[in-house]
Amino acid sequence: MYYFYIIQCKDSSLYCGSTKDLANRNKLHNSGKGSVYVRTHGGGAIIYSEKFKTIGDAMRREIEVKKWPRLKKLKLIKNI
Repeated sequence: MYYFYIIQCKDSSLYCGSTKDLANRNKLHNSGKGSVYVRTHGGGAIIYSEKFKTIGDAMRREIEVKKWPRLKKLKLIKNI
């Protein structure tokens, strides 16, 4: 399984990514070894994820959601 995920950083900003291992990716982000964005925004927690059969599908979803405005991402997270 592969995952698309959203992290809410400590400054309340949102980061979108994709991975094969959610728990490990979350640890990497919070250890400062993940993305530069999450590191510079104080780390955070994965607050949303979706499962996919291929990494390509997860990455396509990541690219799609990254283009969305913040409000649309929050609606996805809250399932409004």
